[in-house]
Amino acid sequence: MEETHNVEVTLDEVEIPPTEDELPYSDGIPMESERHVLQMYLLILPLRSFWKDREFFVGGNMFIYFSLKQLRNQDFRGPDVFVVLDVPKRERKSWVVWQEGKGPDMVIELLSESTAEIDKGEKKRVYQDQLKVTDYFWYDPFTGELAGFQLQGGLYVPIEPDVAGGLVSKRLGLKLVKWEGKYAGIEAVWLRWATMEGELLPTEGELEEQERQRAEQERQRAEQERQRAEQERQRAEQAEQLARQEKQRADELATLLARYRERFGGVSESD
Repeated sequence: MEETHNVEVTLDEVEIPPTEDELPYSDGIPMESERHVLQMYLLILPLRSFWKDREFFVGGNMFIYFSLKQLRNQDFRGPDVFVVLDVPKRERKSWVVWQEGKGPDMVIELLSESTAEIDKGEKKRVYQDQLKVTDYFWYDPFTGELAGFQLQGGLYVPIEPDVAGGLVSKRLGLKLVKWEGKYAGIEAVWLRWATMEGELLPTEGELEEQERQRAEQERQRAEQERQRAEQERQRAEQAEQLARQEKQRADELATLLARYRERFGGVSESD
């Protein structure tokens, strides 16, 4: 049975806690590199497309508020990628736990030299102890370092890779896998979502290529059908022509026989 966790929300006795419209939603600090940005999109956009009919929210590089101390001390920035299940689909400026009624179900941090220590220490403790995020992962887009943790009994337990080397998020029913290939023109080892059967969640470009291949296959099938129909038409025409030739020969033979009878009379069976 899946554990349920209540997020520790601290409102500091505020009578009317602020919503996303009143809270800051940008720290003005860009992501570490272009690859970090692209890696974030590669984890967000395919998931949105794959779950287009599901109620959920996936965000990237945005604040998560669960305590007003964050606002006062500015001591915690939002995760690079996070997913919240079973919530209405709509645009958010930031994720405000007391406004939404729940925190993230899954978080991914993209490591860099300047953030790795915080991601593996302070943020991990926040996700475990305060936000109680069920599944937490980190990944370094340049070194390929990947680790995952699942909350069990209030503590994070490492997620063991499956036989294919992927890390399963039981909460999402998907797994994270390393994929070597080109994305947005950059050849690298990328972190991607896959189904439990190992099928990658396609990017927009891959979906377009799949659609192009389907259209080409349909065109080829239509061409094959056209060729078969043409062959059938030719066979029918040949059969019709052969029938006409046979009729013509039969008519000619009947004419010759009639002339013969006119000239020599009927031919008896005894003859």
